[in-house]
Amino acid sequence: MTVETKAVAGRREWVGLAVLALPTLLLSVDMSVLHLAVPHLAADLRPSSSELLWIIDIYGFMIAGFLVTMGTLGDRIGRRKLLMIGGAAFGLASIGAAFATSPAMLIGARALLGIAGATLMPSTLALISNMFQNPKQRGTAIAVWMSCFMGGMVLGPVVGGLLLDVAWWGAVFLMAVPVMVLLLATAPKLLPEYRDEHAGRLDLASVVLSLGTILPVVFALKEIAKNGPDPRTALALAAGLGLGTVFVRRQRRLAHPMLDLSLFRNRTFSAALSITVVGAVTMGGVFLLVSQYLQLVEGLSAAQAGLALVPQAGAVVIGSLIAPRLARRIRPEFVLGFGMLVAAVGILLFARIDSGNGTGDGTGNGLVLVVLGMSVAAFGMGPQGVLCTEMVVGSVPARKAGAASAMSETCGEFGIAMGIAVFGSVGTAVYRGDLTVPDQLPAGAATEATESLAGAVNAAHGLGDQLAANLLTSAREAFTSGLHTVATIGAVIVVAFAVVGMIALRNTRPADAEPTPAAEPTSAAEPALTH
Repeated sequence: MTVETKAVAGRREWVGLAVLALPTLLLSVDMSVLHLAVPHLAADLRPSSSELLWIIDIYGFMIAGFLVTMGTLGDRIGRRKLLMIGGAAFGLASIGAAFATSPAMLIGARALLGIAGATLMPSTLALISNMFQNPKQRGTAIAVWMSCFMGGMVLGPVVGGLLLDVAWWGAVFLMAVPVMVLLLATAPKLLPEYRDEHAGRLDLASVVLSLGTILPVVFALKEIAKNGPDPRTALALAAGLGLGTVFVRRQRRLAHPMLDLSLFRNRTFSAALSITVVGAVTMGGVFLLVSQYLQLVEGLSAAQAGLALVPQAGAVVIGSLIAPRLARRIRPEFVLGFGMLVAAVGILLFARIDSGNGTGDGTGNGLVLVVLGMSVAAFGMGPQGVLCTEMVVGSVPARKAGAASAMSETCGEFGIAMGIAVFGSVGTAVYRGDLTVPDQLPAGAATEATESLAGAVNAAHGLGDQLAANLLTSAREAFTSGLHTVATIGAVIVVAFAVVGMIALRNTRPADAEPTPAAEPTSAAEPALTH
């Protein structure tokens, strides 16, 4: 019997969701796990400072740059096919990264990992939107998918710390291999194939323009966050925005555009993407400072800081999973808005953190408030991640699900990069304004200490005990003051967009409304369409 539009997903679809959740979890773990391995691989491969930065950053650059391309490509060639190609490439690139013998080899492997990773996120989300046509089930499935993604970001440092205690640095990459083997073995049987039969050919010029837009902008934002604005970053930003203008004009002229700009005429689609960006900006920026606070003010190791954030992973999973249930009883925009207000309360707790008198021995209230604040904020942002994602993929025709999924993920990537750049700059400005440098400090040490709290910690190593204590006390208090400012600004932004979101999405269909029409199958015998 052919499944109707309102079809309820069966056991095959739910088992297929588990298959899709594994690479999603792995991908998010891979985004954060490398940071703990950096000292180990640096001692082995001896990269220059520039090479080390590229080893860390190239993965995120490639994911951000290729998301739109891969999402659209999946709509054209088939989402399952692209997922399997990407999974195989990810597994092979992981082996190459694990056994890299030079910095250049590791950079190349990380770049391939990023490109392959860009196939996984939009493909998994688009397949979920196709497999679960029933709105209630689709909300639950997206909640599971989002929980894996968000939880993996927090669990990455914990998993990495445990692995590095018993194995060499390459082991953090080899985690991907058995997961991708399982994906390739089960996907043909458990996952259906979908593609847009009327999408036309992929426009290569649009691909180039897309990369030329996204990569320079992400690069500029990351560089601004690290080193502040300079002519090089300004040029990169201008080049990206200029090529972006050309990209938009070309999409408007093409009969089969790579990115269908008409999707943005849908108010639900545009509003949900905007809220996604705001959530990513705020959480990305605040998380940057909180992570530094735990290590440089509270004095925790990287592994201890990772463990301190484990409750956040549990909170975001709970918030994500209950959101679809609440949205069946309460209008989705209210669930979203009230969740963001709860997140704002959690973020405001960071404005109450003290510096522990600048001692760095964890004697203040900081650790307790960080764990509580991050847990409350993550719980409140859980509904935002799930409901906005569901609104994005549910507000477009099913044949455009890949492009819509890619846009959702790209907005998240941009938001995190922008949050780190903007909030990092605000925190640095407050730090420099509040820092008191002891008069006896050598000129070189004073310059280093003025740059950042990490610089102050490094500068203190070559000083006498009393002078070092004076410098670190002032530096930790100045950094904490910057965190207070960032938290206050972030909370205000979240509250503002909670209100704006509830207004902009006030006509959003409830969760039990009629679903989007199903995509046309690639054949009459696809497993999700016949029984």
